[in-house]
Amino acid sequence: MSDGPIPDAAVVGILRPFVRATRPILSALRESDPFGLRGRHGGDDGERTTRDKILDALAAAPVPGTAAWARMDVAARQRWWIFRVGRFATAVAAIPGLGGALARTLPVGAAIGAAAQGMLLVAVAGEHGVTDEDRLVSLLAWVMFRRRPELGGGPTAAEDAAADARAAEIEGDLAKGSRPTAAKVGAAVWRLGRALYSVEDELDKRPHGRFYHEAIGMLPVVGVLGKYLGEWSGLKRAAREAQRWLAGRGLARV
Repeated sequence: MSDGPIPDAAVVGILRPFVRATRPILSALRESDPFGLRGRHGGDDGERTTRDKILDALAAAPVPGTAAWARMDVAARQRWWIFRVGRFATAVAAIPGLGGALARTLPVGAAIGAAAQGMLLVAVAGEHGVTDEDRLVSLLAWVMFRRRPELGGGPTAAEDAAADARAAEIEGDLAKGSRPTAAKVGAAVWRLGRALYSVEDELDKRPHGRFYHEAIGMLPVVGVLGKYLGEWSGLKRAAREAQRWLAGRGLARV
């Protein structure tokens, strides 16, 4: 717990490496393309083998990089990310092995919930074509902490180097270009949570579920379900707030 208000500069110092580390994690959460599904558009039924038909059917599913994904509007892609990030974050919270030693030292709800919301905000912004780091930091600062930090002309050389080093720590093995297994991505998500938990006094400001989710979360046995539904609701509210933030700056795509 902090002894006083956390300055905007400290929040920015945490969010900048968070944004950098989130990118490879989101890339790992996207479906891979081991069968060359991207760019498949089908063909004459008489010329296609059974394998071709199966691959064409798979390519019709709404997965990043496929023709079906290209036909989806931004709202549909946003819903996909809510489901994808929410499902994986729930798995990370539910399976201690994915978090390693960190899972035994951090409160699951606050750490994973905050990391999931941060990841989702970066993903949603990306679907609107927003990848600029300062804009992403501003987006996360507002939606999660209700802050409007002055970023000036970007980080100094020392701040930039520190952000790179911290992002590499969070990414872990993902930074080395190794195959992104569930355990590696899960551990990276926990490290994202730990990074945000260093400003735990601010986490109550992020979008949460409804009051009844909190009430259910306090009950025995079904409390886990209440917390899960609350975090899921918080993800959807965070996505809506991101949409409004982007629209207010003329950055939202239809």
